[in-house]
Amino acid sequence: MDTHLPKLARALESAVEGMSNEQLRWHPPGKWCATEVLEHLYLTYNGTIKGFERLLDSGKPTATSPSTKQRWRTLVVIGLGYVPTGRKAPSVTEPRGLSSETVRTELGTKIAAMDTIIEQCESRFGRGIPLLDHPILGPLSATQWRKFHLLHGMHHRKQLLRLRNALENH
Repeated sequence: MDTHLPKLARALESAVEGMSNEQLRWHPPGKWCATEVLEHLYLTYNGTIKGFERLLDSGKPTATSPSTKQRWRTLVVIGLGYVPTGRKAPSVTEPRGLSSETVRTELGTKIAAMDTIIEQCESRFGRGIPLLDHPILGPLSATQWRKFHLLHGMHHRKQLLRLRNALENH
């Protein structure tokens, strides 16, 4: 069993453990609050679930051939584990105002659902083959999708910890 996504759920939960809803909504000027960071992640997990549901419905992998740029991006992110900072989130993953309670209580459920559907697709279509395109990285296998979400989530966990630290010094 792959441990990337359960590890991610624990890491995100621990980053906001004990924070009140008011603390989750605090942010420095021009930055996202913890709730918005969690909502962004929630939306990325929801998008991945929908993509893999469409994959199951289609009955075959829908991954395309990667461009040279996508190969490099995948090498940097998945291969080297480097998630660049300062990129604007795709509009479909920008926070829309979900409540702190919703994102906090449902994030772990979304991660578990994502893990389950990725596993179903991997079992059905094969391990190590590109299954579905990521909007920036291009075609990824199930293992690469799990690793991407772990790396992306840990990138945002650092933001959550910085917010938590700023609150303590605020």
